[in-house]
Amino acid sequence: MTLKQQITEDMKTAMRGGDKARLGVIRLILAAIKQREVDERIELDDVQTLSVLEKMVKQRKDSVSQYVAASREDLADVERAEMTVIEAYLPSKLGEAEVDALIEAAIAETGASSPRDMGKVVAAVKEKAAGRADMGAVSARIKARLAG
Repeated sequence: MTLKQQITEDMKTAMRGGDKARLGVIRLILAAIKQREVDERIELDDVQTLSVLEKMVKQRKDSVSQYVAASREDLADVERAEMTVIEAYLPSKLGEAEVDALIEAAIAETGASSPRDMGKVVAAVKEKAAGRADMGAVSARIKARLAG
């Protein structure tokens, strides 16, 4: 069963169970997936679906920080609840040691030796860590590793 099919099944379950909050978020997810499929005229696979989910989580994190800065905890709580439902579909996050191992393997694989080679290393790590690591933090670690 693909990730998209799983989300659709969960929508049906939420409908039957009367879980309106979860149902609303799942509908948002499916709408975002459908929008990307229509825009790009393709059928999304699991990797592409994960990227849509990651983007949605990132948007919610940005919204939470803006709502907290504006002293709107009520709206921040709504965004956090949505983020919890979306994150349930993402694979488990990699630990620090696993990320370091991926970075080392990517550096060895690409033959990177200086910060100029960072793009190749980031691309290699992103391919293996899709949806399982914060690529902003990973990029910073790669930069530090190549600079030092």
